[in-house]
Amino acid sequence: MNKKFIIEELKKLSNPRGLSQMARFGSNPETALGVNIPHLRALAKKIGKNHQLALELWKTNIHEARILAGMIDNPHEVTEEQLEQWVKNFNSWDLCDQVCSNLFDQTSFAYSKASEWTTRIDEFVKRAGFTLMACLAVHDKQATDQKFLLFFPLIKKEAIDERNFVKKAVNWALRQIGKRNLNLNKEAIKQALEIKNIDSKSARWIAADALRELQSEATQKRLQKMDLK
Repeated sequence: MNKKFIIEELKKLSNPRGLSQMARFGSNPETALGVNIPHLRALAKKIGKNHQLALELWKTNIHEARILAGMIDNPHEVTEEQLEQWVKNFNSWDLCDQVCSNLFDQTSFAYSKASEWTTRIDEFVKRAGFTLMACLAVHDKQATDQKFLLFFPLIKKEAIDERNFVKKAVNWALRQIGKRNLNLNKEAIKQALEIKNIDSKSARWIAADALRELQSEATQKRLQKMDLK
């Protein structure tokens, strides 16, 4: 498959209803076609991994083509320069989250960029940093606890950011790290309690929502069961 064929396929899958749903859920539909994620995943499976094609699809500026690019790119061929270029193009939460979870978190730069991007000003670059933390907590099964403990000071520091797409990603990172194992759960709860005392509406929301899940009976039972294995 080449770029032209894929764009034609995406246009065939275009759905006006999908565009209205994107707008309703806070995604940017400006350059979108309204193609849903299951259709993109099916198309990505047919294409297979293709770094060069991914770069070509990204340049089209079409929302779904860029999500698809993240699905088919080879993380081992991704450079730091590419990461920096793509992250600056993020203009919606779904593009950010899809590319981070399908590609960025598998690159050798994932941990360093997770930390680095949380210090940036741009809303979606900062979101990408915390999204990476959440994705790594779920996907990197071999990582040590120490790698995630280093994220807590950044989570606490940026919990005061009132921007919707940032605070939700901060919350997501805190919850996913805290659901990784009992040790990290205890530390995440400790951090959430400290964040709760910060004089910030955003921080209070992040902490309350995270504590609700981290301290829940279901989460505690699952982590205790994991600890026994």
